[in-house]
Amino acid sequence: ISLIAMVAVMAILAFLGFRAGYRNIEPQRRTRHFVERAVMIVLIACSVVAIFTTIGIVLSLIFESIRFFTMIPIHDFLFGLHWSPQSAFAGAGEVVDANPEVFGAIPLIVGTLFITFIAMLVAGPIGLFAAIYLSDYASKSVRAVAKPVLEILAGVPTVVYGFFAALTVAPFIRQTGEGFGLDVSSESALAAGVVMGIMIIPFVSSLSDDVI
Repeated sequence: ISLIAMVAVMAILAFLGFRAGYRNIEPQRRTRHFVERAVMIVLIACSVVAIFTTIGIVLSLIFESIRFFTMIPIHDFLFGLHWSPQSAFAGAGEVVDANPEVFGAIPLIVGTLFITFIAMLVAGPIGLFAAIYLSDYASKSVRAVAKPVLEILAGVPTVVYGFFAALTVAPFIRQTGEGFGLDVSSESALAAGVVMGIMIIPFVSSLSDDVI
């Protein structure tokens, strides 16, 4: 019954809208200006929503950061050598022990720089060589195909790369390390750096191609 009622209501609304629009069709009516003004209002409203959303995100980050640093001294956060925030929270997300010693940012900073270094070792040479080939050696037909295919990598969501790293790259690196008698963790920086390097190859290649 609800489905039939919905179809009937939509049909009536469509008929009334068509009738109203048909009756307002006149040579002297400047409908285009009305439509453009309405579209402009919609675009302005969307822009305002985007602006206020961004402001809300920034304010939430500021307020939460202020709240965090009221419990954890900023000096201990910036120069701490241990990062284990999960030990400070209970299962429901409630703070159990705001111990400054478990909120040190040095491991995060060093880990980020290390992964970035590995990623650049992967993406730098491959992206640069790809750009040199595409700009100086590849024919027009090869470039017309290779360039878009390379750019497709830039459109892959980062969560897909993370999923690929967790299920494929990390186990492969762990098994390879075990083959050499090494104890390699699944959360190794090598796996993250390699996948991140693959992810930024299109950017390095595109920038290098533009420069060349």
